[in-house]
Amino acid sequence: MPDQLLFAMEVTLNGLMAGVMYALVALGFVLIYKASGIFNYAQGVLALFAALTLVGIQQGQVPFAHLINAVTGGHLTHFGWTVPSVLAIILTAAVMVGLAIVIEKLVLKHLVNQAPIILFMATIGMAYFLEGFGDVMWGADIKKLDVGLPQGISETVEGLTDSIFGYGFFIDNLDIVATVVAILLVTALTLFSQYSKQGRALRAVADDHQAALSVGISLRFIWILVWSIAGFVALVAGIMWGSKSGVQFSLSLIALKALPVLMLGGFTSIPGAIVGGLIIGVGEKLFEFLAGPLIGGATENWFAYVLALIFLVFRPQGLFGEKIIERV
Repeated sequence: MPDQLLFAMEVTLNGLMAGVMYALVALGFVLIYKASGIFNYAQGVLALFAALTLVGIQQGQVPFAHLINAVTGGHLTHFGWTVPSVLAIILTAAVMVGLAIVIEKLVLKHLVNQAPIILFMATIGMAYFLEGFGDVMWGADIKKLDVGLPQGISETVEGLTDSIFGYGFFIDNLDIVATVVAILLVTALTLFSQYSKQGRALRAVADDHQAALSVGISLRFIWILVWSIAGFVALVAGIMWGSKSGVQFSLSLIALKALPVLMLGGFTSIPGAIVGGLIIGVGEKLFEFLAGPLIGGATENWFAYVLALIFLVFRPQGLFGEKIIERV
């Protein structure tokens, strides 16, 4: 088999793995959009906040240590203990549920039946607030996240592909774990959305807040539920991305890469988030491999957005999105 074809196959496989990482972030956007009809600008920051909180709990870090030390003149940084990864993840998930309750009480309940642009602006405000709050709470230094996930080149994949093709593919173990987690997460969320009473109520709330209230659906409960689930999805995405590249404030920018994923898959489709992520991941890797050397490289920075623009022109609702028909 020609070497170029083998390289292209390896690039494609790595693109699929990268696409799964993008899709994990996009899932949180889809959930919020299905419940409120708005794009949640704060989803990337939720992933950052969840990862910061997880590391802080794991390492026994004192919250607001810098602020406490500035006021008291002390040098308190850590409690002196560490927390097992599983317990730290459970505690962080509880924090994200608590955050969802606070967001509903302080922000969302005052914006019932408001225009979507008002809710969108509220999520922008929440994003900047949470980013600053996370900085004050846990500090701005780069943190290492380790929850015991396997990392490094998969010797199994390398050995298997070497025996088949005579060339070992280099695939990261963490990407394989992310793929398995994403499949389980999408399956669970799809079943919840389509077959549970709360999932049907969630779609009703997105269509019309007042109509949902009139038939006895608790808008407050639905918003707490969906923001809690979105917080859990953000925690999963934060764990994967934080384990891969460290927990730093640039982690919040992964939300920008989720935009073209949503445009391709559709803002209302959970499976579409995965398909869109895979298309973006494979597309940008293959385009860089095939066309990058001809046009100077660095195509991964803009390819996804150009592809999303093309989709907007020909299919603005995305591959799996619902086509909106308004009768006047």
